[in-house]
Amino acid sequence: MVQGGQRPERPVRGEVVANNVVVFDLEDARRIYAAAFYGKPLGVPKPKDYAFEAPLLLDLVEACYLAEEGMLEVYEGDVKLSFSELFTKGSRSNSRFEQLYRVYRDLRKRGFVVTSGIKFGSDFAVYKYGPGIDHAPFIVQVMQENEAITAADLVRAGRLATTVRKNFIVAIPRKDGRVRYLVFLG
Repeated sequence: MVQGGQRPERPVRGEVVANNVVVFDLEDARRIYAAAFYGKPLGVPKPKDYAFEAPLLLDLVEACYLAEEGMLEVYEGDVKLSFSELFTKGSRSNSRFEQLYRVYRDLRKRGFVVTSGIKFGSDFAVYKYGPGIDHAPFIVQVMQENEAITAADLVRAGRLATTVRKNFIVAIPRKDGRVRYLVFLG
């Protein structure tokens, strides 16, 4: 579904900064963003195109995915982090990291563009084509298999989704490695 540019021909370099990864090289930042709307250009709330003049900020979920796909090499100082070291860093920064990563990875593998859903009160906003091309038709909340959801939670989520004109999805990473999606149409 993603209509973005092509994968970078070589992995780009990212630097750990707090609980994020920053791609400081502007050409590399543009290439990663153009590949399929990864990250956010620093200080550019809604980039109109790929010609921004700012480093690219990636959260640890995005950085892990890009590292696993061979598009990003992550450094902490002069030390290159392995995928498992980066994943451990993410897990230490967020107790839900593994579940979030599994859902993010599954949605990306299905061809969707996945961004932070914080402004919608959810984990992810999911686009068919990408920000600036279409509006995110889905907001996704990640839950664990054994996690309870109340009727009030569902009503609250449904009202929020209707207010922002989105479909609400509960994503549940399963023990068998698959992700189950419960879709509530808005």
